[in-house]
Amino acid sequence: MVKFLAVRRPLLTLCALAALTFALGLGRQAITDADEAYYAEAAHEMVTSGDWLTPRFNFADRWQKPVLYYWLTAATYAVAGTTEWAARLWAALSGIGLAAVTWAVARRWPSGGRGDGTDDKAAWLAGAIVATTFGYSAMARAALPDLPLAFFITATVAATLRAAEGDGRHWWLAAGALAGCGFLMKGPVALAVPAVVVLPIWWLERRHVRVSVSGLAIAVAAWAVVGLPWYVAMTATHGTPYLESFFVADNLERFTTTRFNEPRPLWFYPLVVAGGMMPWSIFAIGPAGAALRDAVGLRLAVSAGERRLLVWAGLPLLLFMASVGQQPRYVLPVLPPLAILLASAIARRVRKGNGLAFPTWGSVALLLALAGALLRLRPMLITVHVAAPWVVAGTFVVAAMLLAGIGTTRRWTALPVGMTAAAAILVLGVQFGALAGRRPEAVEAMATAVHSHRQAAERVGAYRSFVRNLVFYTHLKQEDLFDEAAAAMFLQSSDRVLLVAPLAELGALERAAGVTTRELARVTYLNTANLRLGALVHPTPESQLETVVLVANR
Repeated sequence: MVKFLAVRRPLLTLCALAALTFALGLGRQAITDADEAYYAEAAHEMVTSGDWLTPRFNFADRWQKPVLYYWLTAATYAVAGTTEWAARLWAALSGIGLAAVTWAVARRWPSGGRGDGTDDKAAWLAGAIVATTFGYSAMARAALPDLPLAFFITATVAATLRAAEGDGRHWWLAAGALAGCGFLMKGPVALAVPAVVVLPIWWLERRHVRVSVSGLAIAVAAWAVVGLPWYVAMTATHGTPYLESFFVADNLERFTTTRFNEPRPLWFYPLVVAGGMMPWSIFAIGPAGAALRDAVGLRLAVSAGERRLLVWAGLPLLLFMASVGQQPRYVLPVLPPLAILLASAIARRVRKGNGLAFPTWGSVALLLALAGALLRLRPMLITVHVAAPWVVAGTFVVAAMLLAGIGTTRRWTALPVGMTAAAAILVLGVQFGALAGRRPEAVEAMATAVHSHRQAAERVGAYRSFVRNLVFYTHLKQEDLFDEAAAAMFLQSSDRVLLVAPLAELGALERAAGVTTRELARVTYLNTANLRLGALVHPTPESQLETVVLVANR
């Protein structure tokens, strides 16, 4: 029993940390006017319609993504009700699972690949890095399938490598089932990313890898049983147009064309990875510089464990960089192997007692800078309690003092826990000090206004404001008006209609439509999705706060 607890205690503490950073206050923030509204509302419509086959958003078929996240969220709604917490639950659970998988993978490999035995402290730190990065904490609080996909991809790679080490057919079964879940979560990318990781590793380690035909057959069969039936049912119901829409338009064209996203510069994803791993990216500067010096000097002394991790992180990153359509959250599967590499590098430096002063004081500077930035943003945080920025800024200062104490005394053995605590304070502070405001939020107030002013069955339109998330709070079909001409035509309707639009653009719409509208309600809020770095340097509420109005054409 003592041995069992000794092995499991790190996992339990890690999961508790991840639950704190990923799930605390999960439902405090309203559903944002971003992609998460698609999944939150589509799951609700799945429950109310009783159709668990075809996802629908705004009461129209939504073929763009597979069904697993909708199913999980709809099942949670059926049990716990339609809430923001329920919409985001599976993203948060996936984050916790990802931290645990990272820990499990790190435990099996020598610390830093130097042959000095598995370092349980480094393994725990790798999981803690995953649990306290900005990238994962943000995605765990969004009703999106990207973090669950990252979990399934990471677990698929880990199970496949374990299976090839000859640890039993159950690992092949697990690898296939996990790949099937990923395929059902977001499609072919759940197969492509593990393939570009596993196949090169198998080739590099071909003298030691045992890939059995029967094992592969078990994996393929498990993948087919889990991942294919829904696609078959969708094809039987909607025919080949579904296959063309999803596999060609929403996957192939998304990867190879600019139809969905504007082209990004070559350095886009490396910067996204660095930002996503903040505040831990500061500690990667030293190891990255050393690796660069080794590469220039052709001193590439890379162990088998490090080589695996570099392939695991590097090849998917190159794959994503090769795509035309790029989104920051696509690279989430790259972070776990980088976290293991970084944790191993930190653990080695802690043992040697050198190379940690610069990143430690850099983290102190980051904490103090973010405390100041949060206080500068106060005039724009109109939905946050007036004391929240001050309290959170104070916790940032306390965390900075903790790290400064470690840096001053050079007690580097305390740094992993100290830095983990500081990182957790950062990610939670950003959430509670700026993002999670008082309820009702602006979109909820607008939804209430729509219901109170909708006299019969008037049509409701949204123009450049609350286009996605308003549906979640009204549960009414709305018309999405994508340009000025469509909005003007909507206002010209012979029947009474309700329009939600930015106040700044209402005058132009009225002139284009030749209609004088009647204002029914207005809300003012900070749209954090449009917040830019310049707002931290020079906050100007009059230009950065948005006012949205509800108007009627008569």
